[in-house]
Amino acid sequence: MLRVQVLVLLLAAVLLYPTRIDRVSSHEESGEWHCDSGSEIRVQAEFRPGIITLDGKVDDWKDVDGSDFPLLPALDPDADKEYNAGKMTLKAVHDGKEAYFMLQVNGNYAYTQGDSNKCASVALMFQIGENATYHRMGGCEEGPDSCTNKTCHGHEVDIMHFSLGNAIPGRLYGGNPANRFGHLVDVYAWNPHCRYLDGISPLGNDTSAQNDWQGSWWHSSLTDHSGFIKDDSPYASEGQKGTYYFEFSRPLRTMDRLQQDAQFTIGKSNKLSAAFWYPMDSKPWHGSGHYSISCDWIPLDFISGGGSEVAQKSPWGAATAFSLLFSVVALCVSIFIGHRFSSTSRTANFIPMDNL
Repeated sequence: MLRVQVLVLLLAAVLLYPTRIDRVSSHEESGEWHCDSGSEIRVQAEFRPGIITLDGKVDDWKDVDGSDFPLLPALDPDADKEYNAGKMTLKAVHDGKEAYFMLQVNGNYAYTQGDSNKCASVALMFQIGENATYHRMGGCEEGPDSCTNKTCHGHEVDIMHFSLGNAIPGRLYGGNPANRFGHLVDVYAWNPHCRYLDGISPLGNDTSAQNDWQGSWWHSSLTDHSGFIKDDSPYASEGQKGTYYFEFSRPLRTMDRLQQDAQFTIGKSNKLSAAFWYPMDSKPWHGSGHYSISCDWIPLDFISGGGSEVAQKSPWGAATAFSLLFSVVALCVSIFIGHRFSSTSRTANFIPMDNL
């Protein structure tokens, strides 16, 4: 029964999803690409267990240091075309098991139920393959009819995209079958024209892949903290000044075996980027019309907690160590008792049964 449900969801994704993701990420460049990043910012994810709750409200991030990035058009990163409402703040932490991300960007409240292109939207992208470039979403030169995991090997990127058109503020999305192909999706790509949901490829489907991301959103103009429902849409008055907040989490290590997920390791670095779509002047945004925090990868460092994250990462470590110690002690006691018994047997007087 479970397999049938998964197959139904996969079929729904194939039929419905392309109309969404193609508009989000279809890049049509004009002119020669140029990048003068010059950024020396490194995003640091410190070990901060037990402080983050994914609800879009970011008071629990107040003591976490963040990095501020100007938002420039992704396909034409000129400073004079910077997003005019302010910079994006990006924060990250981990608890030894999960990675957490918070994106904050100013913007007047815009929400049109059922139309993601008239709402704010965000994405995170990570390098997987060692040859994957930020520019052209992995940079594989193959076209949609020839890109495969062989022809584009080494150009894989991992993408999480969150669309707000039907996402209720404060609710949790992604990370389960019901939302796997909805508002928050887990995608891998080799270039802008070769993008697939995890578990779906040009050669067929793999139902073992899954959406490992969870996320939520909020806007500072929202005043109802008791919990919104769909009937409350649009949740706040159009055009109110304020700030968007987006929270996400994902396991540091996933069960991926298909080169579709970036893997995070404590003490090591990854490469990431972040993108923001916004309906400027109330006009729907188009796929390639998004802003980005840089025209190249930004280093992401997962900082060790001085060994304390080991217990968080492996809760069975202490039990295993105790069991091993107990086994060694038991073995030593057994050897001691056996030795004493053997010694006593050799010195005891033999008493014939007839004398008993």
